[in-house]
Amino acid sequence: MPDRCTDEYMDGLRLRGDELADATVEALFADGQVGRFNTLMRWFTTSGQEVPEGLPGVARDYLRATAMPPDWVDWAVMEQARQFFIDNDVHISTALSFAAMPACYVVPHVARLLSATHSLAYPSRRMAETGQFTVYLMRPDAFEAGGRFLPAAQKVRLLHASIRRHLKQDDRWPEPVPICQEDMLGGLMMFSLQVLDALHRMGVHITPDGAEAYYYAWRVVGAILGCDTADIPPDLPAAREFSDRYMVRHMGPSPEGAHLTRQLIEMYEQVVPGTLLDPVVPALIRFLVGDTAADWLEVPRSRWDSVIKVAPVLLRELESFEDRGPWAAQLADRLGYLVTMLELSSLTRGRVMHYAVPQELKPLYGIRPAAARWSPPPPA
Repeated sequence: MPDRCTDEYMDGLRLRGDELADATVEALFADGQVGRFNTLMRWFTTSGQEVPEGLPGVARDYLRATAMPPDWVDWAVMEQARQFFIDNDVHISTALSFAAMPACYVVPHVARLLSATHSLAYPSRRMAETGQFTVYLMRPDAFEAGGRFLPAAQKVRLLHASIRRHLKQDDRWPEPVPICQEDMLGGLMMFSLQVLDALHRMGVHITPDGAEAYYYAWRVVGAILGCDTADIPPDLPAAREFSDRYMVRHMGPSPEGAHLTRQLIEMYEQVVPGTLLDPVVPALIRFLVGDTAADWLEVPRSRWDSVIKVAPVLLRELESFEDRGPWAAQLADRLGYLVTMLELSSLTRGRVMHYAVPQELKPLYGIRPAAARWSPPPPA
């Protein structure tokens, strides 16, 4: 078992990408097949579906090799994780939006990467893609024929590989491997461990078994998305150790992190009707990530910073309602599901988000296509 707390070990992770996905994407670009692949893959959305006719051979091989979850998956624990999500879906969605995403932004090179791969003018797209991915994961049929999670994960893995390729071209990235194994594991910690931490700060009652099952589900996700299984922390204590070390190594302020956070706040202020509750969004982020990270991200302060601290009391009252009987728990779960779907629908605007291999990155932030388009000279 590797010692995950040494700089030497984590430096080694920074030199490794995702061999299978990287080779697939490289072959697609070499053969000029990316556009055709994206077009055909728009109709490949569910597990068990026939691979589209005309798909390049390298893509067909990749889809077959990644069509199944790891053989070590404990399905009883996965079902426990799904029940945990059903019981806490609104709280988890809140933690993903206001704790996990800002945690990504507080790592400067991750913020720079997110800025390079998504236009800052459309922050809702990233949130919609993340929310849809999580909902696909926690559906009962996520890993069965007809489920949407595995095809989505297969596409996200290629999307990451293509970003890795674009950024490596012409030395556009200061490190040897963008979206390296250390950053993929760091992201895994933000969407699992740091979500659990946020639930704890909100006062949500979670059992140790439920927390461990939720983390286990994300271990499975990590393996499906190309993390080396041997490097994924096996349990919550090991995850804590890795996460703390990762954040200490990398977190800090950056212009991109502050910009992304400002866009996130403005997006949710637009989602919530009226302006009375607008200060709640930055107050909730500050409450969940702490003052140091919030100051780095330039989260504005307001009188709501004190008011928001009563949130755990209100959530405990809500949970006491669920304890009145099975009917109350079922009603609360149903309302939670509807709120989660309403939030996702407001972000996606009713559309299905497609994960495609980008043929180029946004020409913002100094990251331009390798071959600029020819333009005629101005008239003499």
